[in-house]
Amino acid sequence: MEALKQIANIAGQSGLYRILKPSRNGVIVETLDDKKTKTMMGPTARVSVLNDISIYVDTEEQSVPLADVLLAVNEKYGENLTADPKGSNDELADFMATVVPDYDRDRVRPADIKKLIVWYGLLRQHAPEIFEPQPATETPTDEASVAEAPAAETGSDEKA
Repeated sequence: MEALKQIANIAGQSGLYRILKPSRNGVIVETLDDKKTKTMMGPTARVSVLNDISIYVDTEEQSVPLADVLLAVNEKYGENLTADPKGSNDELADFMATVVPDYDRDRVRPADIKKLIVWYGLLRQHAPEIFEPQPATETPTDEASVAEAPAAETGSDEKA
């Protein structure tokens, strides 16, 4: 999800922000809501780009990118997310287990799951393009490889 490279969370601030332009003195961001308020975040602000965030899991990979988790939530729930960020810790854990069954229950705190639910809602509402299927990269067609095959023959036994 390329679009997540332009969306950030800022420590101490609620909501999500679209990164507009980096500058010498920080970064210019815009709130990801209906107001679209632009703000300059100084160099001391802790800006976390969503593309760089991941969720701990109990497998060899040790973490799953947030983009994959958001896509899993979208695939399972779409626009009808039933999880409540103000729900009990058990409800939050059950929700997370339906999306990422092998998430690390010791390192992923209920507050992290609440953020995931809130962020998903904000992204669905204000940046739905994130969840649209990405066009596949083009690969050469068989016709092109067949047409080039005689010219590439060198008499060796290399496999294509």
